[in-house]
Amino acid sequence: MKVAIVHYWLVGMRGGEKVIESLCRLFPEADVYTHVYDPSAISTVIKSHQIRTTFISRLPFAVRNYKSYLPLMPLALEQLDLSAYDVIISSESGPAKGIIPPPNALHVCYCHSPMRYIWNMFHEYHRRSGFVTRMAMPALSHYLRNWDVISSTRTHHFVANSRNVAQRLQTYYRRDATVIYPPVSVGDFAAVPHDEVGDYWLMVGELVAYKRPDLAIEAFNRAGKRLVVIGGGEMLSRLRAAAGPTVTILGPQPFDVLRHHYARCRALVFPGEEDFGIVPVEAMASGRPVIAFKRGGATESVVDGTSGVFFDNQTVEDLLQAVARCEALQLDPAAIVAHAQQFSAETFAARMKAFVDERLAERGMAA
Repeated sequence: MKVAIVHYWLVGMRGGEKVIESLCRLFPEADVYTHVYDPSAISTVIKSHQIRTTFISRLPFAVRNYKSYLPLMPLALEQLDLSAYDVIISSESGPAKGIIPPPNALHVCYCHSPMRYIWNMFHEYHRRSGFVTRMAMPALSHYLRNWDVISSTRTHHFVANSRNVAQRLQTYYRRDATVIYPPVSVGDFAAVPHDEVGDYWLMVGELVAYKRPDLAIEAFNRAGKRLVVIGGGEMLSRLRAAAGPTVTILGPQPFDVLRHHYARCRALVFPGEEDFGIVPVEAMASGRPVIAFKRGGATESVVDGTSGVFFDNQTVEDLLQAVARCEALQLDPAAIVAHAQQFSAETFAARMKAFVDERLAERGMAA
């Protein structure tokens, strides 16, 4: 079997790229296709594969400004010649599934989400865009939506990273999906003895509007409780200006610092809505509970009263009530760690391999 893996862009190691890393381990001879590629930002596992880019990578400043070329990406994908491959696995969040597969190849799409900026989060992105982008977005998004729905028919099977995303696939594409949760390196984290746990809460993630770091900071400012924030992004400077004396914004940090704070915080605060959300699983693998907004992927990874607590509305009052409830509970770190194990990279690899093998067998193709 000749295998091709198609990913939207390789410019960092976030959740989507962790999936690609696991797929590269699962299919060690696979070739990887992407729009743009920054070798300095990608793991050695992915770099050990043959990586080919679309013409987007040859456009000016593509590695930094790749999102500006979004309207050209459908054309770029359709120019890829994948006629030599028996199995194609596309990784969708930006445009990736829209390749033209050879007639006898199996095409499986692992979907992190249909493109958020043209579907479920269109109006939010539109409101936050500059004047020129805001004027162009409606027409461009209309074109991209039409192409996106048409290109969904080029996929034989969808795998969704959560039930949350599977529902979007049904809503926007009218396609069913098998849910296989993304890989989390749970073995990289561990709980610490109770006397090493600190008296602070933690928020981790990119500091962008939909993750609602502003809500966490406002709540902990008002309560006078200690909050540590780890992550960079477009809101970093503004949030540092808004942080009160009990809120510490560390910005981006190396893994060892992140792991240290995961294990020693009282709980992780997760105030945004994510497709799945790897950060809560990393915190739980460290034995710490999660205080999460009761929407999106967190509802599938966090068990209220066992590995964390939920709050219903993105308000300061609801978040602080959830913090108080979490303080009153005596949750077992060992049980929280055990719960997190179901999201391991090994589980992901085993389920993906079984899924692909079964689909090949249905087509009379040897795995």
